[in-house]
Amino acid sequence: MKIMVTGGAGFIGSAVVRLAVARGHAVINLDALTYAACLENVASVAESPLYAFEQADIRDPAALARVFETHAPDAVMHLAAESHVDRSIDGPGVFIETNVTGTYNMLQAARSFWEARGRPECFRFHHISTDEVFGSLPPDPTQKFTEDTPYDPRSPYSASKAASDHLVRAWHETYGLPVVLTNCSNNYGPFHFPEKLIPVIILNALAGKPLPIYGDGSNIRDWLYVEDHADALLLVLEKGAPGRSYNIGGENERTNLALVKTLCAILDRLRPKDAGSYADQITFVTDRPGHDARYAIDPGRIRAELGWRPSVTVEEGLEKTVQWYLDNAEWWRALQGRAGVGERLGKA
Repeated sequence: MKIMVTGGAGFIGSAVVRLAVARGHAVINLDALTYAACLENVASVAESPLYAFEQADIRDPAALARVFETHAPDAVMHLAAESHVDRSIDGPGVFIETNVTGTYNMLQAARSFWEARGRPECFRFHHISTDEVFGSLPPDPTQKFTEDTPYDPRSPYSASKAASDHLVRAWHETYGLPVVLTNCSNNYGPFHFPEKLIPVIILNALAGKPLPIYGDGSNIRDWLYVEDHADALLLVLEKGAPGRSYNIGGENERTNLALVKTLCAILDRLRPKDAGSYADQITFVTDRPGHDARYAIDPGRIRAELGWRPSVTVEEGLEKTVQWYLDNAEWWRALQGRAGVGERLGKA
């Protein structure tokens, strides 16, 4: 299969690119190379005859038409997006331009390409989204997001992703474009850009800086190892039913405070301080505006219909992640000078 992956130089996108090439798929990596992208993420496959790179912006319809015509993909995996909630609070405009208008451009380009080739049934447009579109859950562990949970986005980021989800469904219902959708829980793992919680904690700990936790640290997230996510995404692309959506979760709920303490304990073992614990650096900071209390995915549909479940527990995944950051300082040091990295954003 020849797959166009948008945002393939980003965190999740690059995991998809690496896995798809490893499985013998031809991949066209379409990426605008914004601040959060890094071609080092796909260096391991860059010389493969199965890999091609196109620097293009999903906000540019002409560029998208050219890439579709040049490469003629069998499928699209649309991951390109602005994704940092705090940045969406400070500057929501680019989230609307990229996540909403950009997705519209992708749908139009894919539809034109698909129709020009006789509307092949095997074509797929896979839209990758987030569980944040569903809003916030109460602490009750029996309540989880399903594919039928009503949308209730709370931030400019989640609202922009909710809008893009609706566009994808509309292009399926109105024009017949064969789409599949997925909504995932919080990802983590190697190549995670150093502005999100887990890499921030690891790198601040190593630098002797405070480990910032919003509010009292009671917010709960369901953590999904990025390579498990990539595996699920390819499975949905290949076997998911057109028009169907699938929730992908790690089945690993943790409070932010518990997660940070686990990271500190791993660092204490793998890179011990001269004195004390990394947990001594934990600092509670003013909460993010509109901070959702809890996310939790019910992955029952993808398990029942496609046979997928996560293979990595959060403890195993965090150990792998910490070790990766310890072993790859050259990668993350090169990114720390980029705009906004290491700063508190989204105070509103």
